[in-house]
Amino acid sequence: MRRILPTLFCAALLVAAVPGAVSASAAAAGTPGTSGTSDTPGTSVDGPRPLDHVVPAPASVTPEGDPYTLTEDTAIRVPQGSDDARKVGEQLAELLRPATGFALPVTDDAPAAGADGGIRLSLGDGEDGADLGAEGYRLDVSADSVALRAGTRAGLFYGVQTLRQLLPAAVEADTEQPGPWQVAGGRITDAPRYEYRGAMLDVSRHFFTVDQVKRYIDQLALYKVNKLHLHLSDDQGWRIAIDSWPRLTEYGGSTEVGGGEGGHYTKEDYAEIVRHAGEKQLTVVPEIDMPGHTNAALASYAELNCDGVAPPLYTGTEVGFSSLCVPLERTYDFVDDVVREVAEMTPGPYLHIGGDEAHSTSDADYAAFMERAQATVAEYGKKVIGWHQLAGAEPAEGAVAQFWGTTQSEPELAEAARNGTRVILSPANRAYLDMKYDESTPLGLSWAGYVEARQSYDWNPGTYVEGVPSEAVYGVEAPMWSETLETNDDIEFMAFPRLPGIAELGWSPEESHDWEAYRTRIAEHGERWDALGIEWWRSPQIPWTE
Repeated sequence: MRRILPTLFCAALLVAAVPGAVSASAAAAGTPGTSGTSDTPGTSVDGPRPLDHVVPAPASVTPEGDPYTLTEDTAIRVPQGSDDARKVGEQLAELLRPATGFALPVTDDAPAAGADGGIRLSLGDGEDGADLGAEGYRLDVSADSVALRAGTRAGLFYGVQTLRQLLPAAVEADTEQPGPWQVAGGRITDAPRYEYRGAMLDVSRHFFTVDQVKRYIDQLALYKVNKLHLHLSDDQGWRIAIDSWPRLTEYGGSTEVGGGEGGHYTKEDYAEIVRHAGEKQLTVVPEIDMPGHTNAALASYAELNCDGVAPPLYTGTEVGFSSLCVPLERTYDFVDDVVREVAEMTPGPYLHIGGDEAHSTSDADYAAFMERAQATVAEYGKKVIGWHQLAGAEPAEGAVAQFWGTTQSEPELAEAARNGTRVILSPANRAYLDMKYDESTPLGLSWAGYVEARQSYDWNPGTYVEGVPSEAVYGVEAPMWSETLETNDDIEFMAFPRLPGIAELGWSPEESHDWEAYRTRIAEHGERWDALGIEWWRSPQIPWTE
């Protein structure tokens, strides 16, 4: 079983530049609880949520002045002619309208003299000349208005997620709620620590429909995750249509773990996932795992096997037994066709080629295969990501290795990182969302140990693997393997509360990292998850609000 480059701008400089900036507040003591959700989302009766009660923790927070209150007269104001700002404004309006019951028109008209200034979205650097970067934003709240500025549409979108969290949890409801709808006064200036902030969903062991994937995308977006890694092929199922090799899905996609009917994505389905992810500022990273984890492909085409005999379909959970035939030239016709078609469907820059647990492939064959596979990815204009075993071959220039180990010593990876290979951190005993919380957890596996909320949060990606320079760390990713998961409730139960913590490791400045502060902030999110209909684990390590 398996399963960060420099920041866009320095969060420390942001904090230093803003007098009175504060970090997240200290936490209260926790009380035990049980898993489950309640039926009624809560609203605050003690005033607006504090400005620093956001997950991921913002780079700089300066509380100041009176809160802003949304009313039936509030409008969302965007610059004239700015399609990007208008699109984000419409997304904000769609989010707020059901619970508030307000019209919230999106307009480029200026407010009348003395009128409510509304929520203003704008694009460009900060008014003081500060560079907000590719994903940064500045949020200013006063009694008269909310002003959100960013350099890009992505930055505006992330600022909206912060604004969303500053409103009462009931804003997530799909029916009208009583309010009041207040946002605390002050300024947040924010940008991510790492460029790569991912979550992976394994759709091969168990297949998840387009709508199921879209629901997970929506949940990831709330916590500023910007990469969706889809594990599209494995021993148990091939999930993406390849026109030149149709039996991959017709036959190889016809089952799953336990013998269910499986399924696959047509090219139209995949395009819809990519489109929806893009609307929520996530880049799709498709994975075709090879040379191992390939039984579904080998079963579909006898000609891919060294002996010319197709193995039966596989519905178990063992690993390491399958391999493409490295000496066979037909193998590379297959790799070329698959990479070409997946690359054509994928607008993002990355293509993940797996490379882990190739136990049935010799070291020499593995190195030879990965050299050719990486060259094929480059030929079709994509950048390679591979599991950290890629470092045991020779990573191509610009390749990224994804660490999933359970120890902090990986000499080959460290050497590759010192030679220029970037690293994504996904240690299985910290970041794998399919690991059980404790021995009583009804879902998940435990081969990497039990992973409770603190275990998944309390580590530093920048220094985690011995010998990997901090500047080589590209980001973090939270994988979700699906051997035991079949529904959205299953995914959500394993993701929450751990996913937001890993998202914070990817976004927030290193100096803000503090478990006691984090557990107080995340404790308020149970009500939000209830309002969103999310199933979640009520970790006894977190003092959940009622």
